[in-house]
Amino acid sequence: MDLLVSFAEGFMNLFQVGADNFVSWVTGIVPTVLILLIAMNTLIGQNRINRFAKFSAKNPLLRYMVVPFLGAFMLGNPMALSLGRFMPERIKPSYYASASYFCHTSSGVFPHINPGEVFIFLGIANGITTLGQSYMPLAVRYLLAGLVCNFISGWATDFTTKMVMKQQGIELSNELKEA
Repeated sequence: MDLLVSFAEGFMNLFQVGADNFVSWVTGIVPTVLILLIAMNTLIGQNRINRFAKFSAKNPLLRYMVVPFLGAFMLGNPMALSLGRFMPERIKPSYYASASYFCHTSSGVFPHINPGEVFIFLGIANGITTLGQSYMPLAVRYLLAGLVCNFISGWATDFTTKMVMKQQGIELSNELKEA
């Protein structure tokens, strides 16, 4: 009987832990992210971001570094990828490569971008905090290294897209189609 009681208590405790976690989100990160999104949309606005994304499609540095950063910061993962709609068809694979990676390399500084992966960064940062040091220098380095590597990823995908187009005998449009 004690075994059954112990199992039942453990089983119910599982749901209590889940409920406690849910409440911590509702009182912690959810309002923070919500207020951040409202502030960004109010201060900057979707129309300005959309115009900037269209403008940035012409410049590799902007489309593979700045637009993914702004998209991830303001929209989070996976909505940051939606700014790819302002890129010509030939550029979309490269933008996706850069933007999807950026949603991972910014977890330390901006955990709201991809909250599901914060535990990975915090697991690494735990060693630094165990030594009594701040993890923020690591987070900033991870962010900066991510910006450079994600740009390289986008640019390299430009070349591989051209190779695949040639191999498959297709031509993707380099002109932006207005929706």
